Amino acid sequence: MGKIYPTVSEEYKKAIEKCRRKLRAVIAEKNCAPIILRLAWHSAGTFDVKSMTGGPFGTIKNELAHGANAGLDIAVRILEPVREQFPSLSYADFVQLAGVVAVEVTGGPEIPFNPGRQDKTEAAVEGRLPDATKGSDHLRVVFKEQMGLSDQDIVALSGGHTLGRCHKERSGFEGAWTENPLIFDNSYFKELLSGEKAGLLQLPSDKALLSDPLFRPFVEKYAADEDAFFDGYAEAHLKLSELG
Repeated sequence: MGKIYPTVSEEYKKAIEKCRRKLRAVIAEKNCAPIILRLAWHSAGTFDVKSMTGGPFGTIKNELAHGANAGLDIAVRILEPVREQFPSLSYADFVQLAGVVAVEVTGGPEIPFNPGRQDKTEAAVEGRLPDATKGSDHLRVVFKEQMGLSDQDIVALSGGHTLGRCHKERSGFEGAWTENPLIFDNSYFKELLSGEKAGLLQLPSDKALLSDPLFRPFVEKYAADEDAFFDGYAEAHLKLSELG
């Protein structure tokens, strides 16, 4: 039996599609896909499967002061003019739709989007998002034990770092993972396998994908086959965006 989604009206579905078009235009114009994707990820990634708290339910605005969310106020401000045009949409749906569009407009896979998330008000507990300075054990605690995702999901989602760069004032790290951080492709995995390179970034959490015997086969698979990466990423992103 497949997943059962909330029922939304035809009017709501039409608003989603209109909003999707507006988001495409804004994200493409401002070259802001990486930070918009990070906003969607960080909104969803607070979900805890044991307590059934946190997750993609529109509380990210109340979590901007959390250390892991440094700089995401910029993403919220960029999106606000679009948000104001669609007050009927939940903020939860709006943020996750923006994340899907950010991947799409940079050449990434099409990710199914199922509306119907209800907004919650209570901010998630701080400290649930992954720490880039840590290794594979930490990644599994956060993604598998806390969120309920798989090893393959961890590697596929890591490939989303093909977009964007780190900023020292936000994360303590500086630089991009790939030569073109505004194109969604499998170059993150190719760069990872080719070793450290001047001007490009490899965080401890990235290197953990190589040293871990269960993660590495997925890295090699995705470096060799972009279609396989796109399929894996789309599945993992969908799961992340629908946690809870």
